[in-house]
Amino acid sequence: MLMEGIITPVVTPFHADGSIDRHSFGEMLEHLISAGVHAVIVGGSTGEFYAQTLAERVEMMEFGVDAVRRRIPVMAGVSASRTEDSIMLATAARDLGLDGLLVGSPPYAAPTEKENALHALRIDRAAGLPIMLYNYPHRTGSDMGPEYLSRVSRSPRFRAIKESSGDIDRLHLLAREFPHLTIACGADDQALEFFVWGARSWVCAGSNFLAAEHIALYEACAVKGDFELGRRIMKAMLPLMTTLERGGKFVQGVKFGARLAGLPAGVPRQPLRSLTKEEKRELERVIRTLRTAVRSLLEAGSAHA
Repeated sequence: MLMEGIITPVVTPFHADGSIDRHSFGEMLEHLISAGVHAVIVGGSTGEFYAQTLAERVEMMEFGVDAVRRRIPVMAGVSASRTEDSIMLATAARDLGLDGLLVGSPPYAAPTEKENALHALRIDRAAGLPIMLYNYPHRTGSDMGPEYLSRVSRSPRFRAIKESSGDIDRLHLLAREFPHLTIACGADDQALEFFVWGARSWVCAGSNFLAAEHIALYEACAVKGDFELGRRIMKAMLPLMTTLERGGKFVQGVKFGARLAGLPAGVPRQPLRSLTKEEKRELERVIRTLRTAVRSLLEAGSAHA
């Protein structure tokens, strides 16, 4: 698995009573495949893995790989507080035929870099699948620093890293010291900078409902090297990223954006709550403006081609 392109951490639709809406999950996957994303992640942060039982997470892996039917790669998020739980999820993903794993630091435990690396290496040895690391210290409390990266790099199955720290110096470190790891943008408001520094993929929750716009930025920068067009697209997209992050209601915003697009994203599972009416109005305005701006940019580019 190359781990390149637009990789969507797909939302998990829930019914109003909190149960998983499997039919709508299948519809979301069909939409993403039709929209042209390059891969999907089941059980990522945007998929609210933390609000699901281990059995539900395995079931969603199985449902996801069955629904996609090998048309695009399917990865499994296997983050968990206990190493044993991550190993169970990873081996289940292997046995179900998924294509790769997203491995984050175990939350709350705050392991040392050595302990964290040994955690990841145990998952690797157990499953034997290609791995994308997920560095998100604001959520996990642990940073995947140079010692960690040096240790896990001893295994060739660690292929990429989704960098979500927001620290631009981390991007420089990865590009300079760990070029064998494919860089995946995990800080949406820095996507342009990631592509300038050679990122080959973008793991972006917003592509659940704005796949064409995210693909347009990826193709402009990573495929065509047209960073002038990329800068203009990025300028149009920044208000969305600011709005989604405001108030810590990221997942709620992504699900509402998907519903605006006519997609059955469902509601968030507790403890999360849906957006307020004012938040919905603001997000709707931002999305409408973004769509219009990016469409105009792409049409202008086509006219001059």
